[in-house]
Amino acid sequence: MIEFKGVTKQYDQKIALDHLNLTIKTGEIFGFLGHNGAGKSTTIKSLVSVLDPTSGQIFVDGQELSANRLAIKQRIGYVPDSPDLFLQLSAGEYWNLIAAAYGMTTEKKESRIQELAGLFDILNHREEAIGSFSHGMRQKTILIGALLPDPDIWVLDEPMTGLDPQAAFDLKEMMKDHAARGNTVIFSTHVLDTAEQLCDELAILKKGELVYQGTTDNLLAQSPGESLESIYLKMIGRQSHSEEPLNGETYE
Repeated sequence: MIEFKGVTKQYDQKIALDHLNLTIKTGEIFGFLGHNGAGKSTTIKSLVSVLDPTSGQIFVDGQELSANRLAIKQRIGYVPDSPDLFLQLSAGEYWNLIAAAYGMTTEKKESRIQELAGLFDILNHREEAIGSFSHGMRQKTILIGALLPDPDIWVLDEPMTGLDPQAAFDLKEMMKDHAARGNTVIFSTHVLDTAEQLCDELAILKKGELVYQGTTDNLLAQSPGESLESIYLKMIGRQSHSEEPLNGETYE
């Protein structure tokens, strides 16, 4: 179980997270929704120790994060909100770096690379520089790195961005399987259909504050007959003019 207790993050006069209290159960897929600047990435980066909260505490299975940072980081696979990292390295060099950081054996590393890079159809590009890749191939490379050590907690910030339909489908199936095996998947998305399809629970953030936590079914039950899109837009301060899909409009 992961707990955020009164977590606040402030940059000068801007409050990115405002006393966030949140519980994420083990064995579930948990999603974050919210517009740009809502606090999704700040929440995720606080959990993976990229950012330090201004105040409050985060607990992972009862261990306080700031006092057990290394042990907790070893349990987390993290996909950041941009894949434009380590562009000077080849994909293989990047995976070797991740494997070394997690203390993986050569045999385990090679087995996982064959499995994951084969699934995402990128194995033949192993020796090419990440900087030469398309956005989608960079995303696959970072995803493979995050999943390489097979951590029990997956933390994925907009993981579908740039993926082709087959890769997105494969990742969704992997997320379902990972949670079904008693592990935890945390991800942010701007696609409401994806959240409705995957999430056991979701959190909606607005300007750094939690405005909803619960299941999609419970959210829909609050306004019978309305679409998830309409309910969501009302909740974060805007209302859709139509029940038609927004055809690519995004929420981050």
